[in-house]
Amino acid sequence: MWRRLIYHPEVNYALRQTLVLCIPVAVGLILGHLQQGLLFSLVPACCNIAGLDTPHKRFFKRLFIGGSLFALSSLAVQLLLSQQLPLPLILSVMALVLGVTAEISSLHARLLPASLIAAIFTLSLAGNMPVWQPMLIYTLGTLWYGAFNWFWFWLWREQPLRETLSLLYRELASYCEAKYSMLTRHTDPDTALPPLLAHQQKVVDLISQCYQQLHMLAANRQNDYRRLLRAFQIALDLQEHISVSLHQPEEVQKLVKQTHAEKVIRWTAQTVAGRLRTLADDILYHRYPTRFSMDKQSEALEKIARQHPDNPVGQFFDYHFSRIARVLRTQRPLYVRDMMEDRQRRLPLFPALKSYLSFKSAALRNAARIAVMLSIASLVGNAFHLPKPYWILMTIMFVTQNGYGATRVRIFHRAGGTMAGLLIAGVALHFHFPEGFALLAMLAITLVSYLIIRKSYGWATIGFTVTAVYTLQLITLSAEQFILPRLVDTLIGCLIAFGGMVWLWPQWQTGLLRQNVHDALEADQDALRLILSDNPGATPLAWQRMRVNQAHNAVYNSLNQAMQEPGFNTHYLADMKLWVTHSQFVVEHINAITTLAREHNMLTPQLAERYLQSCEIAIQRCQQRLEYDAPSASNDATIIEPPESLPSGPLTTMEQHLQRILSHLSTMYTISSVAWRQRPQHGIWLKRRLRGES
Repeated sequence: MWRRLIYHPEVNYALRQTLVLCIPVAVGLILGHLQQGLLFSLVPACCNIAGLDTPHKRFFKRLFIGGSLFALSSLAVQLLLSQQLPLPLILSVMALVLGVTAEISSLHARLLPASLIAAIFTLSLAGNMPVWQPMLIYTLGTLWYGAFNWFWFWLWREQPLRETLSLLYRELASYCEAKYSMLTRHTDPDTALPPLLAHQQKVVDLISQCYQQLHMLAANRQNDYRRLLRAFQIALDLQEHISVSLHQPEEVQKLVKQTHAEKVIRWTAQTVAGRLRTLADDILYHRYPTRFSMDKQSEALEKIARQHPDNPVGQFFDYHFSRIARVLRTQRPLYVRDMMEDRQRRLPLFPALKSYLSFKSAALRNAARIAVMLSIASLVGNAFHLPKPYWILMTIMFVTQNGYGATRVRIFHRAGGTMAGLLIAGVALHFHFPEGFALLAMLAITLVSYLIIRKSYGWATIGFTVTAVYTLQLITLSAEQFILPRLVDTLIGCLIAFGGMVWLWPQWQTGLLRQNVHDALEADQDALRLILSDNPGATPLAWQRMRVNQAHNAVYNSLNQAMQEPGFNTHYLADMKLWVTHSQFVVEHINAITTLAREHNMLTPQLAERYLQSCEIAIQRCQQRLEYDAPSASNDATIIEPPESLPSGPLTTMEQHLQRILSHLSTMYTISSVAWRQRPQHGIWLKRRLRGES
């Protein structure tokens, strides 16, 4: 029971965050400096946003950079304010200067909002204490935060990776169950595939997260992670065999009618799903797996395949489930491969600065957007005679996310949670609780809020708002006068953040769809070239297969976010949804032929060359269609001719998959011809809305 409690992801995270916040407060209370302890506890908020608690092989280097930026931001704000410079100018310059961090890497990009929040916190301290004291608070606070988290991760060294692997195994179980539990309903891809796409998306996202964690921890070179590394390779094998596609609904229905195959396959899938959930718990709670066997299920599938040799469905399920059973029984990967590092983009400072100083830079646009929003918030504060409108500024930084959809959801949760929290805190302040009781209540509320924050941000915001009000009460002894202004400030900040995401250089996902589609086709082409080469290696095959899955996932994520954006073209996105459906089938066929290539079930060199040429031509036709908005006669003249027809007749398993890939690519080309003509124009839509047009 204790093991399940302490290793539970939400409990472990909540304990860590609560202790790192509350220990400085407890020390301050014991030493008679409660106010300094409360101020000291503000620093972890900056560190959390900066991602300084992310386990990393350069953990202390990142800690030093983060603490230095916090202290320098605090110093810059105080010195520039003392020179009577306007606050909008100060914050704008800081945002544009710190924005270069996003060009270095995605992890460094988190230093921008964290440093700005440190500067905004300093606004409330400037003039109330010496210049060096806020800097000392940030420096010591970051050191405390880093030391505590280092000790915590030393106690539970493998826990972050274990949590991700456990989630991955659980999602694989749900994916397997959903894919094979209702074969008779899978005749229509439009209704059957979307739920499976959602499962596939979560699986690939978790695999990508595992790759990133392995890279950041340098786990390939540490013996402590050997068992988890093997569990990850097993998960890759399972994903490969679960996500393959036969895509012959007529043959599936024929086999189901002739035999009891549906019951056997459902039984087998449920057995696999149950075992995967057990393994997920074993990984998370540090248990060794028990013995496992699914011989009865394997024998039943083998019998069906033997009794119906003319139907490829039986052999398909027998082959892939036998591989899954072998992996689950032996707890070893199907083949030996090296884990290639996740090649995240990371630029040195000067090349990143050169890339940043370009109007095409997404990092520059994001920094400029934040700069304008903070400037507007400062001007609104001046209009309301607020010399230090730090609450409006903090609200903007807390709710601004990457993308319109995420920002809109965060604004809704933040505004609702703040209003409810201020109402509860306002009522509670009238009871005048003793200081010790208030601190214990704040401790309990903080723990509960961190328990639910990753799943229910809005409810967690209620708790954080209550503790923030009581922190003001303990520091100033007059928190009641802040409640109504804080509510108004929060709503103003949410409105400014929403307007900034819509009107200030928005990065609409509908605009990114075309580039993501191009990248997905490029990944498919690279994979087919590798698979149909003379002697593909196991490690490059495994890595390229995951690149294909990740590229398709990027398209799917963009499509989901685009459907939540204002002014999107419903016909365009309906066509793109169909395009993504066929792209998913291509990915599943690539998963299948990757397995065949690894086991040297190959074509003759001449036939492989013909199929490769046909696939490349089909992919290039789809790519070239991306460059044209309408299929005019002049444009069609530049499109590559369709691939030559390949001979029909008895086909090997590899040829069947390649033929279906060509069929899906042909359909994707046809869809592209229609979709690109009617893609949405967000700029036109916004101009019409601003003029009051419908």
